[in-house]
Amino acid sequence: MSSARPGRRSVLAGGAALAGTAALTAAAPSAVAAGPRPGDAAGARVSSVDPRYELLTTGINKRFVARPEYIKMIRSSADAARALRDAFRAGKRVSVRSGGHCVADFTCNPEVEVILDFSEMTDVGYDPRFRAFYVDAGARLYNVYEALYKGWGVTIPGGVCHSVGAGGHVSGGGYGMLSRAYGLVVDHLYAVEVVVVDERGRVRTVIATREEDDPHRDLWWAHTGGGGGNFGLATRYWFRSPDATGSRPGDQLVNPPARVWTSALDFPWEQLDEASFARLMKNFGAWHERHGGPDDVYRHLSSLFNVNAKAFGRLSLFTQVDATIPDSRALLDAYLAELLDGTGIEPVPMERPSGELAAMPNQFRPTELPWLAAARMLGAPDPVGANPIARVGLKSAYFRKNFTDRQIASLYRFLADPELDNPDTTLVLLSFGGRINSVAPDATASAQRDSVFKVIFQNIWSDPKDDARYMRWIRDWYEDVFAETQGVPELDGVTDGCYINYPDPDMADPRHNRSDLPWHALFYKGNYRRLQRIKGRWDPSNYFRHSLSVTTAP
Repeated sequence: MSSARPGRRSVLAGGAALAGTAALTAAAPSAVAAGPRPGDAAGARVSSVDPRYELLTTGINKRFVARPEYIKMIRSSADAARALRDAFRAGKRVSVRSGGHCVADFTCNPEVEVILDFSEMTDVGYDPRFRAFYVDAGARLYNVYEALYKGWGVTIPGGVCHSVGAGGHVSGGGYGMLSRAYGLVVDHLYAVEVVVVDERGRVRTVIATREEDDPHRDLWWAHTGGGGGNFGLATRYWFRSPDATGSRPGDQLVNPPARVWTSALDFPWEQLDEASFARLMKNFGAWHERHGGPDDVYRHLSSLFNVNAKAFGRLSLFTQVDATIPDSRALLDAYLAELLDGTGIEPVPMERPSGELAAMPNQFRPTELPWLAAARMLGAPDPVGANPIARVGLKSAYFRKNFTDRQIASLYRFLADPELDNPDTTLVLLSFGGRINSVAPDATASAQRDSVFKVIFQNIWSDPKDDARYMRWIRDWYEDVFAETQGVPELDGVTDGCYINYPDPDMADPRHNRSDLPWHALFYKGNYRRLQRIKGRWDPSNYFRHSLSVTTAP
């Protein structure tokens, strides 16, 4: 849908697509893009008669498909500016993609007329002018980790899935197995380059930093968890840790542990009944509640726990701890013992893939590995990428404290339901807290700064005929788990809302969100009003918008 009036044109940018982010104008010295790059490279324009068209009109979730007039492949910030100018002047509705991991309809929906695809912008390097490492928006996470570590011995504490694009991952906050030790990805964000449309319809490319004297620092702030699709087109990020000193590149960003201990265990469903399941969940929650502080010795340990449906046959636990800290192996052993205490479970080797966990039978006994080898192993499976027709339902919640008894009873009832025949149904439990919780809620746009673990509700299927059935199931499950708080993870003593990089439009639907909290309170909490002010200044015509975008309205 198009319009002749700029105020009614719109750009859709995916949360896991390229970070459609705010116009950030820095002081004069930083108003020019820095670092080597193909300054005027231009990508292809793919129309419906091109054999690439079908591939490029959908993303990771095949429930959502667009039929745009064309897809523009972007290869430089100048190319992005030209593409945006062309679409804006023509009154076209635009969406944006970097890695294609948006599970909602932000990028692919029937109203989209042009898709801007940044997957060819993949440069990673060091910029001595900023004393910072730059990452283009289309770079995939594992390629970022490999380039940073092999080149300089540094990294960012980002996510597990290798194929996620940096554009959307960063804009929503970004976290991973190293975040308990080093914070969120955005805690290390120094600057961002964006292409914006001002109130006069002019397209320009600008940069903003976190420097206190940057007159547009608040727009840098909008990129630290404000989510994609709200303010403009982010083309490049720069990273430098806040405590970095000197000028040596290797001192400017996180140095990951040289080696880590890893453990991979499966817990067979045949060993579980409701009591042992409840004890296992309580043990996990209690441990994280006790060890969620910024300076806790266990901040160097994180788990990814796939609590798979009974139809899958097993629950799968992967744990990693920094092997260079004192007593690291003893800390790992104590953690595993505490999780299993009182459950009667006898773990078995992880002999087949489980979600984003590879088959790791040789990790049944803790194994010491180089950090990059562990990172490569952990995220290698891509259960959706391996299924080219995958359809996904996904929801999330932050937990400040342990599960309630009622929540655990609901989890067991749904996951153990004999009528649930979909093995690709999972409750993913992710370690949180640690140094993430050393940052004030308003210091970045990522407001959830006292949670101790994060939860993903996920199901994956292939047949469009099952859409209604499986979406009804995951909605019923989620709403039942949070029945005590009107069907959503309210901002109470136990839960703390949702993660914007797991976008869930149901939270804006009163049929599913029966609480008194609007969707934006669940995702952004008290930071939303500031995001609205930024939106009002830099996108007053609401050009950039999607189904969960920041608005200029009060």
